[in-house]
Amino acid sequence: MSAPASPAQLQRSGISTALLIVAIGLFWGGNWPAVRFSLMDIPPFSLRAIGFTAGAVMLLGWAWMRRLPLAIAADEWPWLAVAGIFTILGFNVGTAFGQLHMPTSQAAIIAFTMPCWALLMAIGLLGERVTLRQWLGLGLGQAGLLLLLGPTAWQAGFDGLVGPLFVLCAALSWALGTVLIKRRGGWQGHPVVITGWQFAICAVPMLVLSAVMESPPPPTEWRATTWLGLGYHLLFAICLAQMLWFRNVNRLSIGQSTISTLIIPVVGVGSAILLLGEPFTLQIAVALVLTLSAVAIVMTQRKATA
Repeated sequence: MSAPASPAQLQRSGISTALLIVAIGLFWGGNWPAVRFSLMDIPPFSLRAIGFTAGAVMLLGWAWMRRLPLAIAADEWPWLAVAGIFTILGFNVGTAFGQLHMPTSQAAIIAFTMPCWALLMAIGLLGERVTLRQWLGLGLGQAGLLLLLGPTAWQAGFDGLVGPLFVLCAALSWALGTVLIKRRGGWQGHPVVITGWQFAICAVPMLVLSAVMESPPPPTEWRATTWLGLGYHLLFAICLAQMLWFRNVNRLSIGQSTISTLIIPVVGVGSAILLLGEPFTLQIAVALVLTLSAVAIVMTQRKATA
């Protein structure tokens, strides 16, 4: 029987957990303006081809060095591929095209309505029951979405709705993929290996589409901000944050995981305003508060009594 942890050990554990939460929120939150900078010279398909390929090489390479089994059971491959297409391909392509047609700060808020959509999908696909508290969260989330898709966007016609629709489809894709992962249950492969193969699968169509449909300028003509944005995207969002999440996810409780994800849209909106010069309006502030409140209510549950 192991000895109980000392106060000093508990304090170090609490500090490391807090640092982990902050790191994940900063890395993924800062990825929103980083992607927008990258898109100034790199078309969407090409950007995702680079990111997915780097993610596959990094995750599978790390797993190989750690001697984790790289083989996937035959019955897991269909679930792995479909879930990856929705969570990785659909979400990342949708947000990339969305940011080309709307402010990044608003895109980050719309994308983060994902937990609300996942809860609705879980009703039909997982048979989950929704509590009154969660219905309140869904209502707040939809209110924040409708606020962003206000009169200005509707009056602009289809052009004003292109960006929000891309990001909304991205959120729906992310939600469906998450529910499918939950429905499969009992994954035999290591999460790092599963995600690495999902990156590899999603990289294939991006490489083909980028070669057929896009003609990006040569890297020698890219702006400095493009290089910085791409470097941040590959190092901190694709590689480091993903590694931190999968390596330390068992150390986080449900409440802590929720806090770490709540930081992401806050950092995304704040960094877009500071780095991209986007205005911080009352509309964005209220929509952000509504969305964060919705996610907090939807993703946290009270413990059932015995």
